[in-house]
Amino acid sequence: MEEERVGRFGAEPDPRVDALSTAVSRLRRALAGHPVLLPDRDAAEDELAALDAMVRTGSPDVSRLRRSLLLVAGAVGSVSALAPALGEVRAAVDRFGGPSEGAGGEAELPRPREGA
Repeated sequence: MEEERVGRFGAEPDPRVDALSTAVSRLRRALAGHPVLLPDRDAAEDELAALDAMVRTGSPDVSRLRRSLLLVAGAVGSVSALAPALGEVRAAVDRFGGPSEGAGGEAELPRPREGA
């Protein structure tokens, strides 16, 4: 367990990784506890599992994080009960920076709507 927290080769833990891990866990729990049948629940759960696996590597690929976030947001984005947890995942992914539309990379993801 200590090896996971310290990271590879004894490096200091990255607070962005910890924040993303916490946010992904929270959204996974919120989705698991959501009583309504969602048509894309399986897709969201699969992508959250992929995000969790990427976080465990300690240095996730930013473009893959953004892709997974987009898929999760598409699957659960309209469910207001999941919006706060989804917003935390988005904020945690944003902390990694990475390509933006102006830099010739992927387009920036839109911010979640309040009360959506």
